[in-house]
Amino acid sequence: MTTNKNYPKSFSHIGLTVPNIKEAVKFYSEVMGWYIIMEPSEVKKEKETAIGQMCIDVFGNDWTSFEIAHLATSDGIGIELFSFPNGIKEAPEFNPFNTGLFHFCIQDPNIEELIDKILSYGGKQRMPIRAYYPNDKPFKMCYVEDPFGIVFEIYTHSYELTYSSGAYSK
Repeated sequence: MTTNKNYPKSFSHIGLTVPNIKEAVKFYSEVMGWYIIMEPSEVKKEKETAIGQMCIDVFGNDWTSFEIAHLATSDGIGIELFSFPNGIKEAPEFNPFNTGLFHFCIQDPNIEELIDKILSYGGKQRMPIRAYYPNDKPFKMCYVEDPFGIVFEIYTHSYELTYSSGAYSK
């Protein structure tokens, strides 16, 4: 008899491609408060190191170098920032209906203050702040963009708290 030993996997990190690595590190460390784990550095295409070979495996052969930086959230989730010298420097058209990564979400109980800070750094607010349970609970959310056009969401409370009450039940 086989026992199913499935268990929930933890989230390690997300990789974001940005047009300017230094501006992105500044935004995410100053606005989000994320810890800088590794300052921006250059990775060159070469086969002599494990990192070089790994990048060739991932990116193929059509590159020569790129910049990378690593940040971390308060709960240890990694934010891996990439900046390539070639490629389109604008965010792709926002289209949540197509298959692919739609957004990521961060949590901050002071959603209004965080949105103001995002705006002051050149980001955008994509919608009004909305409440999941307007008359019962203080759970709020809002979609925003960083200054580079990357869309993300803000929750005031944890994912479990927000959905455990059945946000869509009424």
